[in-house]
Amino acid sequence: MSVTAVIGSQWGDEGKGKVVDYLAEQSDYVARFNGGNNAGHTVINEFGTFKIHLVPSGIFAKNTIGLIGGGVVIDPQVLIDEIEMLNKAGVGVDGRLFISPRSHLIMPYHKILDGLYEEAKGAGATGTTRRGIGPVFADKVSYNGIRWSDFTSDTFEKRLSVQVELKNKIIIALGGDEIKYSQVREQYREYYLKIKPYIKELFSLVQDGLKTNKNFLLEQAMGTFLDTDWGTYPFVTASTTIPSAASAGLGIPPKYINNVIGVTKAYTTRVGAGPLPTEITDTKSAVYEQFGEVAATTGRIRRVGWLDLEIVRTAVELSGTTELCLTKLDVLSGLDEIQVCVRYELSCDPVRYADLDSYGLEQIEPVYKTVAGWKEDISKAKSFDELPVNAKNYVRMIEEAAGIPVKWIGVGPERDATIRR
Repeated sequence: MSVTAVIGSQWGDEGKGKVVDYLAEQSDYVARFNGGNNAGHTVINEFGTFKIHLVPSGIFAKNTIGLIGGGVVIDPQVLIDEIEMLNKAGVGVDGRLFISPRSHLIMPYHKILDGLYEEAKGAGATGTTRRGIGPVFADKVSYNGIRWSDFTSDTFEKRLSVQVELKNKIIIALGGDEIKYSQVREQYREYYLKIKPYIKELFSLVQDGLKTNKNFLLEQAMGTFLDTDWGTYPFVTASTTIPSAASAGLGIPPKYINNVIGVTKAYTTRVGAGPLPTEITDTKSAVYEQFGEVAATTGRIRRVGWLDLEIVRTAVELSGTTELCLTKLDVLSGLDEIQVCVRYELSCDPVRYADLDSYGLEQIEPVYKTVAGWKEDISKAKSFDELPVNAKNYVRMIEEAAGIPVKWIGVGPERDATIRR
């Protein structure tokens, strides 16, 4: 039995979806345990190209069962669309995708409030995806949430009636239009009928799997530094993103998580507001153009920066990461020189990420090391030995800084564009 958690060691968008898809063939269960559809994982395989937000990225492995734990908040329409998309593509999720009845639902008022809160903050907006994630997690911890389990009795109507009345007062006060109880009730009743065949209490399934030596692959949403507690608060997500969240969000006891893979992009990106110490601010520079990306969930242009080894080190220490998967190494091809942040300084004194809050992080000076780049196209490389010398040196530098091995190297977006060491 093995339980492997796949986490992002930066600010998300590291390529976790590809990694989970690659590893899923060896897994009996692949599970999402946190976040919601604010996370977008891109998967490219023999079925096509998919941008997945709720269904686990390992669902393409035909003998793998997908689980969505109670720690995940669900937009029902997004989930229904994904299920239909996957079935249409020939993946076939019926009978092998199960959703916890403990999952909280994103309601229309959550998305409305998400937008109204951001607008009310003005210059202080945190750059949310406006998917309703923050408001639904706020309702969850303030006893105002609605779960799939509420649909088995008249609890849903009772809770919804109270919430619509309460939320309309806030919406109107912030300048929005009130929502109609009857419309929401009917819409979500329809959602429930479509999702009902997939709803299943996961506790016994998970516990039995652990006892019978099944292999679990746990898929984190977002990245380490969007964690509510350890991230760059308040520019974070609304859920815990480190592996310990699998205990609450799926029912996996901590002692069973015996392997943590940290997915690390060969450079750094971030979507939305918040500090990014190694950010490349010259948007017209050739390097910025080379690193440029579009977010899978929002379509926004990602901010880009050089690799930040202090961030990677901290993620490794925080999550007990046992090995790294380095992604998008091919994107660096063609550069004569590459900048890498090796440490932080504040007023000329060395300082760690954990010593700072978000506003202090904006004041630090990243200390860079210049390393030699490579011109060769590495997208066809199948082994570490086939990489250029300078690309190998880049990988070894990351290993030395992190103190753990780089076991996988991504040299392209496709599943098979992966070097296993």
